[in-house]
Amino acid sequence: MKSFISEDFLLTTEAARRLYHEHAERMPIFDYHCHLNPKEIYDNKQFADIGEAWLAGDHYKWRVMRANAVPEKYVTGDARYREKFDRFAAVMPTLIGNPIYHWSHLELKRFFGIDELLNTQTADQIWDRANSKLQSAQGTARALIAESNVRALCTTDDPIDDLQYHRLLAQDQSFNTKVLPTFRPEKALNITDPNYPAYMQKLGAAANVYIRTIDDVKQALSNRIDYFASCGCRLSDHSFGSPDFTVWDESAAEEAMQKALKGEALLDYEVAAYQSFLMDFLGEQYSNHGWTMQLHIGAIRNLNTKLYRALGADVGGDAIGDVVSAASLAALLDRMAVRDKLPKTILYTLNAADNDKLIAAAGCFQDESTAGKVQFGSAWWFNDHYDGMTAQIKSLANIGVLSRFVGMLTDSRSFLSYPRHEYFRRILCEVVGGWIDRGMAPEDYDGIGQIIEDICFNNVWNYIGLDA
Repeated sequence: MKSFISEDFLLTTEAARRLYHEHAERMPIFDYHCHLNPKEIYDNKQFADIGEAWLAGDHYKWRVMRANAVPEKYVTGDARYREKFDRFAAVMPTLIGNPIYHWSHLELKRFFGIDELLNTQTADQIWDRANSKLQSAQGTARALIAESNVRALCTTDDPIDDLQYHRLLAQDQSFNTKVLPTFRPEKALNITDPNYPAYMQKLGAAANVYIRTIDDVKQALSNRIDYFASCGCRLSDHSFGSPDFTVWDESAAEEAMQKALKGEALLDYEVAAYQSFLMDFLGEQYSNHGWTMQLHIGAIRNLNTKLYRALGADVGGDAIGDVVSAASLAALLDRMAVRDKLPKTILYTLNAADNDKLIAAAGCFQDESTAGKVQFGSAWWFNDHYDGMTAQIKSLANIGVLSRFVGMLTDSRSFLSYPRHEYFRRILCEVVGGWIDRGMAPEDYDGIGQIIEDICFNNVWNYIGLDA
């Protein structure tokens, strides 16, 4: 049976079809937040098969496989990738309504020209056809990126990383896509992690700073920010659950660090003081370098203790957490803004109940330095489905300025995930085209078409400042 991915997939009005085919479809991609491995890009990784390309490291797929009672051996275990692929193919028909159903069939069609539905009956032929490309020169990591028209991408990197492969890629004239690092000091901020003392030693070694006090942490992070900047870094990234940035107490921040280095338990107040203090310092550093700060808020991590003990983090055990306090977010942004040190900032929420709150807060901190300086980012993680993207677009249009939106990102570890940009672009054109169709917007295809093109690529390219 042929799949449902037609030329006008998701586009139900003539206006939507015109906006997509005449404007969105042709735009390149700037994937400004992803989790691709820069070594695999430099080495031009050749995938053994579609099972490896699809299922290695993809906790989205792992979750739906577990929900269908697939034994862990065939999810993250030691089964052969052909066996894992067959189990995933058997699960696929159950995923109607889940974005994985859309994404997977988009990927099959765009990368492999496969127009059949994936199931147990088609698994053999799809395996063979996909592998014939993946095992050819057109199926390498760089070839897949180039085929997707990716102009630039930003990986996610720890401050202690040496960025060896970013430096090598910057010197490689044979690859036209910019591959830039992103500064993610997650482990330096996660003061309650039992591995925090050991990580501070690693950070100190990387920065050539002996870390004993919170001022030493600041110096170490500053040194690494300078190094990342020398390697082309333009963004930072931070992930929090429901942080309390209203706490401002430098002595409590220092006390928290001293206790954490000794392995002692911390009070919530001390954790908040430490994170507030460091985030305020980091934001100023980013502002000084002209970087963009990304704040991902609302995740609750590692809910399933048994799963975490068996497999570790980032395996599908995370979920949507509580909403963030408006006062907390405002306190962080305001402390920097008062000193004219608020960097360009993108806010993402995992809890869609926070959409309007974050957009409204962002609007309080816009200024003449950059159009759309504080952004409400794309629908993130558990929200990057049809309804979630539609809600994000409509909320941003209602409360903010949609035309300044910096658009979609993959947030993915997969080289096959770029059709997610197409998915977003079709949804964007469906929403805006619907306004035209219902008389809520003019039939100005040149003007509105330019807005679509800007959201798809131009806005983020200019916002991050890659031509600067």
